[in-house]
This record gives sequence, structure tokens and C-alpha cells, in this order.
Amino acid sequence: MVVPFMVAGIRLMDVLALLGADHRVCVMFTVAPVSNGAVCHGAEEFVRAQGGFLLPWQQAVQCEFDLVLAASEVAVEQLHGKVMLLPHGAGVMPSRLRARSAGLQALPTHGLDRGTLMHRGRLLPTALSLTHDDELAVLRESCPEALPVAVVTGDVCFDRLVASVPLREHYRQALDVRAGQRLVVVTSTWQPESAWGSHPDLLDRLLVELPPEKYRVAAVLHPNIWGVHGAWQVRAWLVDCLRAGLLLLPPQEGWRAALVAADVVIGDHGSVTSYGAAIGAPVVLAPPVQECFLRLGSLAEMVGREAVRLRLDRPLSGQLRAAMHRRSRIQQRYVAGMITSRPGQAAQILRRTMYRLLDLPEPDRTLTVAPVPLPTPIGSDERIDLAEGA
Repeated sequence: MVVPFMVAGIRLMDVLALLGADHRVCVMFTVAPVSNGAVCHGAEEFVRAQGGFLLPWQQAVQCEFDLVLAASEVAVEQLHGKVMLLPHGAGVMPSRLRARSAGLQALPTHGLDRGTLMHRGRLLPTALSLTHDDELAVLRESCPEALPVAVVTGDVCFDRLVASVPLREHYRQALDVRAGQRLVVVTSTWQPESAWGSHPDLLDRLLVELPPEKYRVAAVLHPNIWGVHGAWQVRAWLVDCLRAGLLLLPPQEGWRAALVAADVVIGDHGSVTSYGAAIGAPVVLAPPVQECFLRLGSLAEMVGREAVRLRLDRPLSGQLRAAMHRRSRIQQRYVAGMITSRPGQAAQILRRTMYRLLDLPEPDRTLTVAPVPLPTPIGSDERIDLAEGA
């Protein structure tokens, strides 16, 4: 299992669980360098927190593996073995366009580009996991060499979210959301134009303006924020919010439970916002969403088109109440249909594909879609131990 950065590792843990209880399979982890031998902060810590056997990269590139699981193409060309390449967000194709350089027109690059899937004329993946049938048409235009290895598997992360919805009240209890209270989940991806990057005071405002007897506020920050800055820094930036009652979800797990428990989601163009909309949470978009950076017809662009826009020049509570009353089931079905064309089937298809690549008979053990675990937030009840001063 290749972990170049934390978010790839988080996504792969759902897939890795499908190999559990099989004594024929031995799993090793390695942290791939992202550029010039540099390793992303937080990647090794993530692997160690899972209890995985961490194989040094210098050793991993000298071995041959029966299967290489990767949720990013980063450095996989250096590994030996059959590569199964999976997305690390909602869908293979990102919603943001990638600019050629500052001030120039953005280019419609995505995870199905020839440059992503090919290396020196060699196709990198032995199996390419797609979440939706529509991605096959994109692949046919962008890298037809990869069509024979493409497998529409669906989205196991989304399937687990759907399986968790009946446990909504359990998640709310774990988050200490009491009767009569509403849970506001604020999610932010990691670019400067993200919700938190654009409005670092948004959480403070919510905690000031929303009566604590009626609202709880939870924050879901992209793992790259934690990985780049470190857990201490994130907590230091949010120390006043935590003391005011903010529930801060750790990057590894808990965000999905928070989405299921949410009464309203304030988000941006990140995958978490789209997942929230897909399970029926009312979505409010934090300004500004720079549409010029979003690919037309993408998941985030569609969610942004339908979502309520937050006005920071007006009181927040009334806007959130209006958004909760405006819940759109049509939007929910449409967003869910964009995320996966194999709802509820991802675990079976992914396991079947992995065992085909391993050249092993698939186990007879019946697979069930497991709900996500109860969340363990960093909140006001936890001792906040930060030194005074810089």
C-alpha cells in the first residue's frame, strides 16, 4: 500500500479492509516521496497510527509485489508489480482546473490524463478503478490505452456513508448533540480559496452568533492542512474555538460520521461538501467559490450551482435556518448519481478485482458494507494544552 500523503492513505484503508482475515495475504506499507525525495508531513505518522509495517521506500523499490495499491500516481512508476490505481476523493476527475501558470487560462487536467497514467510509453496501472460509467468516455478520449484495464468499481467511501445513515442518532450522541440542538458541520479543503483559507474567522463567527443551547459546530479540515502544518499548529489556530465548544474532527476518521449527523453543511468545492449533499445534508457554500477554477459539469460545480450561498454581511443563524428548510431531495439523488454508478457494489467489485490481480481464489466470506465508526472529536471537554506565546 503506497501512501505519498495522508489523504491517499485514508482512502485506501477502506479498500485494504476487504483483504482482512485472509492469511494468504501479507500487507506492507510504504511512504512514497512526492518530489525530489521529499516526504509529505504526516504520511509516516498515519501509517504508524494504523499499526502497519512500514517498509522504507529505498527498500520498496527493490522488491517485487503481487499487488500495489495506490490512491495516487505519485512515484508508482518506480515500484515493481501489478498496480491498482484508485481515486483519493469523490471521483477520478477533480473539480478544479489546473492553471498552466499564474494569470494564464486554466487547463482541464484530471486523473485520467495520459500524463497521469503513462510513464515513458508504459501504462502504469494494471487495473484502474473508476467510480462512474461516464469516466469511461473521458478515458476513451484522454488515454485510450488504459481502457482495457479500467474497472468501474463505484465508491466504497460513499457506500459506507449510505450504510451509516440509519445510525445518525448514535453519531449525534457521540458528538454530544442534544435534543433540540442543530449540528453545523463546516468543511474546508486545503487551497487558499477554500472555506477556511478564505475565511479563517468563519468558525469564530459561528460560535459567537449561534446560541450554544441551540447549535453545535463541528469542523472537518482537509488532511493536507494537518499534514503540512501539523496537529499542534491546527489546534493552536483553533484554541479559542475549541474553548468555545468547537468539535474538531481528526483527519483520519470522524468526518463521515459528522456528515451523517449534520443538520447543515457549510463547505466549499472539496469532496466532503459533495459527499454531504449526496446523503441529503443541506449545503451552504462559503464565499467566494471562484467558478473560473471549477470544471464545468463537475461534481463541485453542480453542487455549487444548487447550494445556498452564505452571505457574510448578514447574520448567519437566519441563513442556516433557511437552508435547513430548503433541503432538496432531487439534488441529493442527482449528486449521488454523479458520485457512483455502482451504488452499494464497490466492496464486492474492488475485492473481486484485487483477487484477480493477486491470482488467488476470492474468499467465500460474505462482504457487508460496514458503517463508519463513532467519531472521537477534539472538543471543549478535552484538555487543551498549548503554551502561551509564540
